[in-house]
Amino acid sequence: MPIDGDSQPTSPVKAKAKKNRISSGFFRFVVTRFLLIIPTVFILVTVVFFVMRATGDPISAALGGRLAPEELQRRIHAAGYDRPLLVQYLSYLSDLLHGNLGTTLTDNQPVSSILTQYGAATLELSILSLIVALVVGIPLGRLAARYRDRASDAAVRVFAILCYATPVFFLGLVLKLIFSVWLGILPSSGRSSLSSTIQFDRLVSPTGLYIIDAFQLGNMQVLGDVLLHAILPALSLGLLTAGVFIRLVRTNVISTYTSGYVDAARSRGVSEGRLLSKHAWKPALIPIITVMGMQIALMLAGAVLTETTFEWKGLGFMLAQYLKARDFVAVQGIVILIAIIVSVVNFIVDIVSAMIDPRVRY
Repeated sequence: MPIDGDSQPTSPVKAKAKKNRISSGFFRFVVTRFLLIIPTVFILVTVVFFVMRATGDPISAALGGRLAPEELQRRIHAAGYDRPLLVQYLSYLSDLLHGNLGTTLTDNQPVSSILTQYGAATLELSILSLIVALVVGIPLGRLAARYRDRASDAAVRVFAILCYATPVFFLGLVLKLIFSVWLGILPSSGRSSLSSTIQFDRLVSPTGLYIIDAFQLGNMQVLGDVLLHAILPALSLGLLTAGVFIRLVRTNVISTYTSGYVDAARSRGVSEGRLLSKHAWKPALIPIITVMGMQIALMLAGAVLTETTFEWKGLGFMLAQYLKARDFVAVQGIVILIAIIVSVVNFIVDIVSAMIDPRVRY
């Protein structure tokens, strides 16, 4: 029978009560973190709204100088941008609650359709880049920690510095130069070739995720074409994050690898490989997972430059186009969506951290 700290048997009733307390504590933690998303998104929406209005109304910013003054004023009045700023803000919040993000000024499309159409491309690129970052960053970080201060550790650290110190657009251009221009083995731009795009247009219910859509077609040639187009953008964005992961994994594994309980396990004859995989790795996961969540936000920011470099038509590419056109309605909608994604990702990271280490909940 289980024994507590006073060497007294723990009754099933007490054990059940303790389990219920843990469950209720975790539930409160999840609810609290979820509710924090609301004020976070509200503050971000507010900041974005007023920053976008800092240079005047969006119509004058996008179309000023291209329309007659009378036509410009007519459009401003029709859109309600001549109302007091506070009234515009309250109206915008009301529209947001009803799922209305407005209409783009340059091409007269609902912002929601822009997010739906191009969001899948950014999601696909982010997932592929994260896979690259994890596949490269975690094993190399663990390798550097295990062989600390040796030649392999030094080589890995130099590689990590090069990864996160190189601007993502410059790395993209270098990769294009090597693999597209010099070697000619990988495509330099786009998400797929023209023939594959025509195939996707035939789908009744496309997801916008080309890899999944290729499976829907059942065409392995199209799938191969999509993957070839994704290699260079995913490497450019993924290696940037991989450099951060390498340094983070190395530092945290070393700190746990040299702790007292690992030394105790080593004294019992536990192999170095098992020490790393079983004793040092799990305690090092908490800060690693936390920073990974923060890196998602940086990855989405890096997607703007990556998509522009490779003409990968996602939200980052469209954001750059709408910024050039000064279409602040579209920019506002895209930025708000990215802010919501970052908030949700951080919420998920908090939950995963709490599941790994119960101390995070308190």
